[in-house]
Amino acid sequence: MSVLKLLLWPFAVLYDVVMNIRNKLYDLKLKPSVTFDVPVVGVGNLAMGGTGKTPMVEYLIRLLGDQVRLATLSRGYGRKTKGFLLADSSATAKTIGDEPFQLFTKYGREVVVAVGEERALAIPQILDQHPEVQVVVLDDAFQHRKVNAGFSILLSEYSKPFYEDHVLPLGRLREGQEGANRADVIVITKCPATLNENDMMKIMHQVHTYTKKPVFFSTIRYGEPVPMSDKHSVFSDEVILLSGIARSQPLKEYVERNFKLVQHLEYRDHYNYTKRDLQKLSSLVSLNPNLSILTTEKDRVKLMSEDLKSRTQELPVFYLPIEMKFVKNGKDFDMLVQDFISRG
Repeated sequence: MSVLKLLLWPFAVLYDVVMNIRNKLYDLKLKPSVTFDVPVVGVGNLAMGGTGKTPMVEYLIRLLGDQVRLATLSRGYGRKTKGFLLADSSATAKTIGDEPFQLFTKYGREVVVAVGEERALAIPQILDQHPEVQVVVLDDAFQHRKVNAGFSILLSEYSKPFYEDHVLPLGRLREGQEGANRADVIVITKCPATLNENDMMKIMHQVHTYTKKPVFFSTIRYGEPVPMSDKHSVFSDEVILLSGIARSQPLKEYVERNFKLVQHLEYRDHYNYTKRDLQKLSSLVSLNPNLSILTTEKDRVKLMSEDLKSRTQELPVFYLPIEMKFVKNGKDFDMLVQDFISRG
């Protein structure tokens, strides 16, 4: 163990004790947890950072959107506002957060999109203003135990599964591995599409050390680059990758496999782009007019904000659509979710 890890270890032990006490108080019902009349599906993780929560929420919207009236609720991390807000035509990434705004941009006609730090207070407001809502999907709420999610989906990234991680600050876990047992299903995300049965069995064996709940495996499928302006509709394989997401390595590896990556401009998760950033991109493109700028759906909604849209559309910017797909047994996952909804 390195010197740094030795120094962090006592703090990790203390953090783990505090989180265990907190969870035990909820388990013993000494801390209140609200149950609602409508089915509530929770999507979350044990680790900090990008495990693919938004792609999972979008998967649930596609799965259930034609059957029931859905609402999504998240904290709205990175927004400049506070309190409960329903997304409407005036919403931006700054007012509701980049991921909720992405959902609203794609599914706003089909789904109610809301943000609020206190989910237990936000859900009644959703139901009051939209009584037609039949199912609420909570984004990033595994540790938010003030609301009792009737069906809980725990995500863990293939490249850093929870059973190989440690609690903060020694690792990235928000709570100990035993928390996985609260989930109804475990989904190992961002798997290679070629993941074989033997590897799946090894992972399932490790997961089952902490919980016997069903384990599924998903991967990210990228679409063709989509232009963000009619002025630049021809995509060049020579690309500058622009990203402001958590754990961008899988994205970078995909781009390196499929395109010629000239440069990766990597910003922190939830980064708000500025005119200066776009000026930097413009300078890079002027040096090589054959370049395309490739970015993510999440970054797209920020680059198309009112103060940046005109500058963005002057540049050859394209975004990569993504979808979450199950490596196998996706129908079994669908059935578990739909059975829960039908019982609700």
